[in-house]
This record gives sequence, C-alpha cells and structure tokens, in this order.
Amino acid sequence: MEEQLERVSSKLTVFFEDPFWVGVFERVSCGKLSAAKVTFGAEPKDYDVLEFINRNYYKLQFSPEIETVVKDTRKNPKREQRDAKKQTLETGIGTKSQQALKLQQEQNKQEQKVRSREQREAESQRIFELKKIKKREKHRGH
Repeated sequence: MEEQLERVSSKLTVFFEDPFWVGVFERVSCGKLSAAKVTFGAEPKDYDVLEFINRNYYKLQFSPEIETVVKDTRKNPKREQRDAKKQTLETGIGTKSQQALKLQQEQNKQEQKVRSREQREAESQRIFELKKIKKREKHRGH
C-alpha cells in the first residue's frame, strides 16, 4: 500500500490596512486554499508575529476551502532572500504609518512656506504704505 503524505503549505502576509496592521494566513492543503484574517493593531515585530503563530495558529478561524492550482516549483533560497530584501527596500521609509506622517510633515512644511511668504509680503506692503503716508505728510506744508 502506497500512502501519499498530505502536503500542507502556509503563508502569512502582514500589511497596513488603515488604521491597523493586518495579517492574512493562507493555507493550502490537498489543492484547496483557505484563509484567515487577523488584526494586529500596532505594527507587530517579528518576535510578536512568531509568538502569535505559536500560541494562536490552531485557534484561527479559516475560511471554507476553495479549489486552487498548486504550483510545485521550488525557488532557490538565495533567490527568495533577494526577493524579500527587494520588497523591503522598495518601501523606503519603514512603515506605512511613518510614510503617512512624513507626507503630513511635507504638507505642513509647504503650508508654512506659503503663510510666511504672505506675512512677509503683507509686512513689506504695510511698511510701503507707512512710507507713502510719511512722504505725503512731509509735502503737506509746502
């Protein structure tokens, strides 16, 4: 009797879904895919994710299974490592929340520039008006 072992693969994707960090667990077993979604709240560290998996993986409520095509191609581990590094480098600043804060800071900077320019122009206009009035006062007696 030849018994085929069931091959199960799992994948976790953690991403920022405004305003929380979310993890999606995907499990492929016997050509069927099921998924579970977890809300982390603040950005989880690697050790937080590992601890969550160790404590709660078997408590997760996975969706009903759906048929899927399972590709049986092995990727070179070094290639996987390069791809993972490339994905982390593409984001630039660490987290989405940091990017949002940086964007807000840039907007505030632009608004401040506009306000200060307007104030400078208003001040120079006020000084110009005062000079005009003073000039008129000087010529009034003649």
